[in-house]
Amino acid sequence: MHIQLLTVGKQKETHLLAAQDTYRKRLTPFCQFQFTQLPAVRLPDAPSEKEIQHALSQEAAAVRKAVRGVMVTLCIEGKQLSSEDFARLLTTDIPMRSSAVTFVIGSSFGLEEQLKREAFLRLSMSEMTFPHALASVMLMEQLYRAFQIERNTSYHK
Repeated sequence: MHIQLLTVGKQKETHLLAAQDTYRKRLTPFCQFQFTQLPAVRLPDAPSEKEIQHALSQEAAAVRKAVRGVMVTLCIEGKQLSSEDFARLLTTDIPMRSSAVTFVIGSSFGLEEQLKREAFLRLSMSEMTFPHALASVMLMEQLYRAFQIERNTSYHK
């Protein structure tokens, strides 16, 4: 299975980049994992709603070009899943539709509404807001956990 984690915006926090690298290595035996960062559209300090929507539209166009397979968008209004349900989604439901999946984390202003409507699933990790680099680490850990659940290892207790 090919799994792509696609984020919009540059990630800079070195401790979170190190955690991402750790999980990237852990995922290697289970899937073809690809981490893709697309640039966020630059906006002024106090952008208008029109400027934000225009930026989200441009970012969505770039996301659509980069997506492989089934698209899952991460957004606060998405569906929350247990780790077991996420494992079932990743190892059973998605492979029935495609051999590839792209998880999309938007820029600081989120994702274009139309892009979210096009997704196979809107997924929420929490009603809380997290920095993009931390959300990436959290998602990568859950991907790794899903493979451990599928294999019935002691990692998932």
